[in-house]
Amino acid sequence: MGDSRNLLAEQRRALILDEVRRRGGVRVNELTRTLRVSDMTVRRDLDILARQGVVAKVHGGAVPVVDASTHEPGFEAKSALELTAKEDIARTAAEFVVPGSAIALSGGTTTYALAQHLVDVPDLTVVTNSVRVADVFHAAQPAMPLGGHRAGAATVVLTGGVRTPSDSLVGPVADQAIRSLHFDVLFLGVHGISVEAGLSTPNLAEAETNRHFVQAARRVVVIADHTKWGTVGLSSFATLEQVDTLVTDAGLSGAARDEIGERLSELVVAGAAGEAPESG
Repeated sequence: MGDSRNLLAEQRRALILDEVRRRGGVRVNELTRTLRVSDMTVRRDLDILARQGVVAKVHGGAVPVVDASTHEPGFEAKSALELTAKEDIARTAAEFVVPGSAIALSGGTTTYALAQHLVDVPDLTVVTNSVRVADVFHAAQPAMPLGGHRAGAATVVLTGGVRTPSDSLVGPVADQAIRSLHFDVLFLGVHGISVEAGLSTPNLAEAETNRHFVQAARRVVVIADHTKWGTVGLSSFATLEQVDTLVTDAGLSGAARDEIGERLSELVVAGAAGEAPESG
């Protein structure tokens, strides 16, 4: 994992999580030597990761959570992970949005980050099944007399449906709303992405809602940080071939980039130090 003495806490926890997933478990004494931090610091990091639901603490260390294919962390837990990567991805993905277009944003913490970069894009129509995303656009509206609407402000359509732990709305009501619409671009957050399973989620109802999103979009842009690669949820809802563009971060390995490049027409890597975003 390299010299980690000067890492921010967020980066250090991301390294620990990657190591747990890669090796199937880690010991505290190994992490203290590798990261060159105190035993107390490592244990505090493991406590935080355990509260977020991404590792399970065991005597002397930690292991990945059991039944990862069906485990669905809440919005707050996921929002604390990969903050820098999500911000890089959101900033880059926002460049795909044209004023006056109709776009869709699925639920998730990365689409939530993207929404914050879109509030000043004029005349957007935004369809979303995310309560959090809708709240971003609502909060950006200044108070207007008599319920007025700021010129150029986004028109937001919230699908309705049953709320998931990640604050997405899913189920028949959401599906019906999406089936009747058409989007220029869909920005899709995912729980997992892999060659074999494609795009997947631990929530069966959310998988069905996401299928309708994909079918209704002229262009599908997946926005997912590197930790999503190789993760497989309970239910697949799209193949890699149905994705037009993947926007991810510089943490994605070279081997993964090669695999993705063979199947997707466009891979955009955001946040590479000292470099412009990479397309392939």
